[in-house]
Amino acid sequence: MPSKAVLSVFAIAGTVSAQVPPYQSPLLLQPGANASMCLRADNVDGSPVVLAVCTGGPDQLWTFTNDQVQIYGNKCLDVTNGVNADGTKVQVWDCEIDIAFDQQFVYTPFGDNHLAWNNSGRCLDLPNGNLSSGNQVQVWACNGAEDNNNQIWDTGYMYNNLPSKSEISQNGTNNCGNVSSQTSMCQTMWMNDADDFCLWGPPENGTIGDTEQEVVAWCTKSGYGTRTIPNGTLAGVHFVRTPNYVQVTGVGNFTNINVAMGDEGGELDPHGADSNGNPIGGLVFGNTFAPNLQYHEWTSFIGDTEFCMRACIGPDARGNCQHIYDEMGCFWNMPANYDAGIFESCLGDNDIPMGVYGTSTWFQGVSPTPSPQPAANSSSCTPFSSITSGPLKRDLGIDILGKRAASPAMTTPPS
Repeated sequence: MPSKAVLSVFAIAGTVSAQVPPYQSPLLLQPGANASMCLRADNVDGSPVVLAVCTGGPDQLWTFTNDQVQIYGNKCLDVTNGVNADGTKVQVWDCEIDIAFDQQFVYTPFGDNHLAWNNSGRCLDLPNGNLSSGNQVQVWACNGAEDNNNQIWDTGYMYNNLPSKSEISQNGTNNCGNVSSQTSMCQTMWMNDADDFCLWGPPENGTIGDTEQEVVAWCTKSGYGTRTIPNGTLAGVHFVRTPNYVQVTGVGNFTNINVAMGDEGGELDPHGADSNGNPIGGLVFGNTFAPNLQYHEWTSFIGDTEFCMRACIGPDARGNCQHIYDEMGCFWNMPANYDAGIFESCLGDNDIPMGVYGTSTWFQGVSPTPSPQPAANSSSCTPFSSITSGPLKRDLGIDILGKRAASPAMTTPPS
């Protein structure tokens, strides 16, 4: 390993101010194609930075500060020997106070989620997209395409190690405990089944447009530390599990969860116009694809009479959970069953991604506006007589898939 004093002469004068994720450190670093895998390293100079199944241990907790990405408090992401070439492996090494060139990394959070090796033109890269444990990451020429999963790195948390607030400007909290309250300010929600899901709603009566940054979680189950959806609110619920997302749609009287009467609603997602998300600090977890998995890509609409929510995984998560059609509402973005009096949980196929029509992509505001795509096929539906609030009946750390067995494609973490 060459002297860091030599390498530091390559540090860029006037380096841009630090770009960091919106979430507060320490954080898990997870490949965009599989949120059940995390980057890890040993507490030894020269230890390779590799993929491993997420555990949330100290070998997987990264802190973003001063254009460096630290672990163990004194080790940093480091490009081996500072070699500015495609394929150079990444390791950890003692952090340098003067921030040597080989340790300068900035995060690009505005829907991009790349870790750029500062001013080199290269980004942290997953060789060959291989999601196997032990695959050592490298640097490679940056590709800003949102579908280049080799260079997308999401940041997040283990469900049992949440901070009080995941974002500094957050109105509510994420470490919500297990005591539900109708005054809770919890902004951590869950999506598991037709009778076990949450919605975003205002903390006090208001429109979604006016409260989108501060909405809180309202759940069908008590025990998440959230507010509970009052009985009689839900008039119809259709939950579907596909190979790449879970989705819940329905109708009801959502003035019961503080949505203003007559409000046609709005769109909520983890990005927002400023990358802080709507709500700021909102986190979504579920047990369908892996135990207590954080969904980094999700989209939701809610008004006073209907709602829809989708949480996506895998390499196509961004396309399946698009958030750019914020004026189009539920029926266009998530075609599904919205019938009153129907309560069911189904398996299904993926819908065609929002805005895609054959080989063309339609963008909001372009005339004419196309009709919504037909809903994908669903089957193996389990009916419910109704959905009412009740206590959470399982240990989140033990029960992975809920009451009904998922299809084989859903019991394996995405790859």
